[in-house]
Amino acid sequence: MTRRPYRWYVATAVALLLTGCGESPESDSTTGKAAALTKEQVGLTLPDGEAMTGWKQSFQPTAVEMNKLYRSQACPINGNAGCENSRFFGAATYQRENPTASVTFQVVAYDSEQAAREAYDVLWDGYYANQASVTGQKARPLKLGPIGDEHDARLGTSGFHGEPGAVTQTRVGTTLLWTMEKAAHKGDIEEDSLRDLVSVLAKRSQQAQNGNEPSAALDG
Repeated sequence: MTRRPYRWYVATAVALLLTGCGESPESDSTTGKAAALTKEQVGLTLPDGEAMTGWKQSFQPTAVEMNKLYRSQACPINGNAGCENSRFFGAATYQRENPTASVTFQVVAYDSEQAAREAYDVLWDGYYANQASVTGQKARPLKLGPIGDEHDARLGTSGFHGEPGAVTQTRVGTTLLWTMEKAAHKGDIEEDSLRDLVSVLAKRSQQAQNGNEPSAALDG
């Protein structure tokens, strides 16, 4: 099942936090209970420094209660469509030196699985899949395998030098999750490493919804 890049202004998102082709697979590690997360659980769902082997934290994982300001960031379309019944918003950013890259994680937590499910296509088709500033005009969809309840991913190039960029959106139970990765040189984003980033976030969300402390990490 295939759906249809992603623009996320990292600096804006993190500053706001600090200042106030798709698939529907099942995976043993990223499916389970669908429970509404607390703000604390959203913060723990975002990977911490220990979970991100090979990456350096740029902005620490931060979660906030969803309000008008954050709805305009997470769901900047048609009167903030896609943020209905959302409760919390979280983001974190990491940098890697070799090869040079950055990745931003984003979480929107809803009050029910139905709300997250209904928001999925609204946000992917209406906003995240239609932004060329990260992945360029000719981004291609990626199949990352069984991650979460459904997901989409695109990889392409943008900018004067054709810098590679990748965007993913995943639903795990009551949460929608995004990763945005940018690298400096062609070939510096590999599908396997991208899948690892998506999987870590998805697994941590499921662990939180199962009532456990998120512990999934890049090194296993």
